[in-house]
Amino acid sequence: MALLEINGVTKRFRGLVALDDVSLSVEAGEVIGLIGPNGAGKTTLVNVISGVYRPDAGHLAFDGARIDGLRPDLIARRGIARTFQIVQPFPRMTALENVAAAALFAGGAASLEEARHRAGEAMEFCGLSQEAHKRASTLTLASRKRLELAKSLAQRPKLLLLDEVNAGLNAAEIDHAIALIQAIAARGITVLVIEHLMKVVTRVSSRIVVLHQGRLIADGGVAEVMADRNVVEAYLGQGYAQRMREAAS
Repeated sequence: MALLEINGVTKRFRGLVALDDVSLSVEAGEVIGLIGPNGAGKTTLVNVISGVYRPDAGHLAFDGARIDGLRPDLIARRGIARTFQIVQPFPRMTALENVAAAALFAGGAASLEEARHRAGEAMEFCGLSQEAHKRASTLTLASRKRLELAKSLAQRPKLLLLDEVNAGLNAAEIDHAIALIQAIAARGITVLVIEHLMKVVTRVSSRIVVLHQGRLIADGGVAEVMADRNVVEAYLGQGYAQRMREAAS
């Protein structure tokens, strides 16, 4: 049984079909790269999985139970955590308080003490221990991105949804983020990562899924998807695909 089953999911916004009959299975332990052009429906799919939006058609099951229609907090407590593309921590709270709040209210920590313990562990894992008592508003973009990741990890998820965690980062910061994603996967956490940087996608993913105009147009291994004509035409471009093939040969 797959950890996450998405069956025939459609999501409309008035006349716009953002997701069009999308079906996808995610097995425990996978790292899936979710790619596609801007407006393809990637973030909408994450919003449907996490309960921000309810599908207009189709259904979702997580760990054997239906989740479509549940509130986001209930989905989070079942073991699905996510990051947001636009990072908005509570600015007047410390970094530690931000992470503890996620553990307490979305992660189901039994007490404030447990929430703080989880927060400390997650921040150490993400390399934020020295910034624990700084106000979130004073952190750099890279640190705020890691804070967002620490918040999601403090929920102790089975499935982690990462939405553009590398946006705005420099090359060294991206390499650090890649190492963090790989370390998360090594813990046995299943990861679905939305990413425009193909360097990141190809280094962390065991499988790639491609959306275009709300429809799933490819699903397979990295080399297979990179060679897919529909993916090249819709997203990668001939030049990039050729460079990838030369690098692999």
